[in-house]
Amino acid sequence: MKKQLLSLCIVIGTMTFAQSTDGPRFGIKVGGNLSSISGGDTKSKVGFYAGGFVNVPISDAFSIQPEVVYSQQGAKAKGDYELATYAIKNMQQNLSYINIPLMVQYNATPEFYLEAGPEFGLLVNAQVKGDINGQTNKANNKDSLKNFNFGAGIGLGYRFTQNIGVNARYIAGITDTLKYGLGENSKNTNFQLGINYLF
Repeated sequence: MKKQLLSLCIVIGTMTFAQSTDGPRFGIKVGGNLSSISGGDTKSKVGFYAGGFVNVPISDAFSIQPEVVYSQQGAKAKGDYELATYAIKNMQQNLSYINIPLMVQYNATPEFYLEAGPEFGLLVNAQVKGDINGQTNKANNKDSLKNFNFGAGIGLGYRFTQNIGVNARYIAGITDTLKYGLGENSKNTNFQLGINYLF
């Protein structure tokens, strides 16, 4: 019985990978972020991302792509503030994450694909920055933020050649960023646009 079960697993595994002519391929990606944080009086800020991935075909139509990506995110304050004798301007929250997306890709054509999947993030740095009475001030506020971030991504891409392509992706945060949010939602949102290179 064990031999029959083992034989069946080998046959199914062979059939699954035999449907695709390509094996796993490694690649790198780089691009820009337009990120924000929901809740509060905030607007989007620009950052960048860079990382690596492996694309694993499971059939001609589908592939799985796990990634490891460094990502600059955060948000800017919409307006300026006055607090007692302090004039506060250009406030922004800078966040740096190591993100691990796990995308399932559907190849609509050999060049064009759609993708969706979860993203797991680890906060590695957090800094609030602003001008107070004309002087730029920076402070680390990582202790007030959650170290783990979870989101859901959806996107699309186009392969110009077997090696070079472009990708656009939107990631909606599911978990709050603040440890003590006092009832307010503070979820990351991020739109990415960049290029990929497959080896």
